[in-house]
Amino acid sequence: MDQSSSAGSQAGPRPPEFPDFVASRGRQLLRTAFLLTGGDVYLAEDLVQEALGRIFVKWRKIARLENPSGYAQTVLVNTFLSHRRRRSASERVTAEFPDVAVDDPDPALRLTLLRALGELPAKDRAVLVLRFWEDRSVEETAAALRLSSVAVRSRSSRALARMRIVLGDDFDVTVRRVPGTSPSTQKAVLRHVN
Repeated sequence: MDQSSSAGSQAGPRPPEFPDFVASRGRQLLRTAFLLTGGDVYLAEDLVQEALGRIFVKWRKIARLENPSGYAQTVLVNTFLSHRRRRSASERVTAEFPDVAVDDPDPALRLTLLRALGELPAKDRAVLVLRFWEDRSVEETAAALRLSSVAVRSRSSRALARMRIVLGDDFDVTVRRVPGTSPSTQKAVLRHVN
């Protein structure tokens, strides 16, 4: 047996290869980017691609981290926030959306929530997506966004109050009907705004 193979077996489990990481986490990153962009599929794909490019450059170091998925989430959120700051003035907003098949049981609810999220400032939107959709703790959200825990709580409260205004009297019903949210997350959202 040569020394290189015996040294590799003593080092412990190998970190995942980059393509394996992308295959296992890419879909979640895209979902998060979709929420952050307020439902802009194309921008979400661009942000994920840019974030994965940044991760790939440092993959050997990132793969050895305790939580490479959490690091990737943070890179994605920071990519989104930096994109919002440097967005070109040549981009045009359109009211027309491409036809995309969705297996969502309540597309009107999804559009209403995406519209409400889209009206929030970028950091407030990022806080809500990480806190309530990704079900992260206040501390995890604060670390990902480089904010204090107090700032995360304050932004959450303010953003949920804005969403309550946009959604009107149906806010409580809407929150309970969101697909994919746990009852504990629903209670937390309602507790923040009531």
